[in-house]
Amino acid sequence: MTEQVEMEYASYPSLRGRVAFVSGGASGLGAEFVRQLTSQGARVAFIDIDVERGRELEAELRDAALFVPCDVRDVGALRAAIARSADEIGPIRILVNNAANDRRYPVDELDVAIWDDLTAVNVRHHFFAAQAVAPMMREAGGGSIINVGSISAHIDLLELPAYITAKAGIEGLTHTLAREFGPWRIRVNCLIPGWVMTEKQLTQWVTPKRRIRSAAASACRTSCIRTMLRGCCCGLPLTTRVPAPRSAGSWTEGGCDESRAGLRCLRRAQREPVRGRRGRPATLR
Repeated sequence: MTEQVEMEYASYPSLRGRVAFVSGGASGLGAEFVRQLTSQGARVAFIDIDVERGRELEAELRDAALFVPCDVRDVGALRAAIARSADEIGPIRILVNNAANDRRYPVDELDVAIWDDLTAVNVRHHFFAAQAVAPMMREAGGGSIINVGSISAHIDLLELPAYITAKAGIEGLTHTLAREFGPWRIRVNCLIPGWVMTEKQLTQWVTPKRRIRSAAASACRTSCIRTMLRGCCCGLPLTTRVPAPRSAGSWTEGGCDESRAGLRCLRRAQREPVRGRRGRPATLR
């Protein structure tokens, strides 16, 4: 019989009594954000289009959480939900922009309507939610805005062009809002999680085929990293752009092509001496 171990978490007194607002908070990462914030003594309002799960979580947390049904694609409804939350539980000092949708679409199936819809659910609401809470945070003397990005904006994935574009945009938005809101003592940060095995991921996307593809990609990235750490035969890291003979390929930043180019460069070094800019033999590392 497997013994269940109860996790123990640090306690943050600064969160006690603070008011937080979480989008997409009925399931997955969002639900865990809501649970962890309430466990720290914060009062939490959260929104989601999944009314059933939202009500269940609200009942689970009792008086510590307020659920407001809302679709973040409707900016007017989002603003109204934020205003209602502030009226009922107090001025919002913590905003977690979490709501997202990682539906897969092959490039040739994406049309304008789908692209705009995915942009609205994955990045647009981040700005308008921040815009709505900023005045109350400023009046309260400061606050914290957490934008949830994704590792997908930094790795090679297929069938997610709109999602990845949005997640990359979140990072840029975080930079500019941090500059805008900094003078008001409002912190703006971007959280970039890896592939978290939520119920949705396990039921919709973690297929045997994708498991194999993910394992292969991981092995390739490991090879690339090792080659980068060693450096190429010219004594330069892989991320450095230098000209190379056509037979050896050209150097670019990160990815499978670079690993293959690195192997070709290493093989070439084994066959013939490679000299640096001043004609000195380069060291194979």
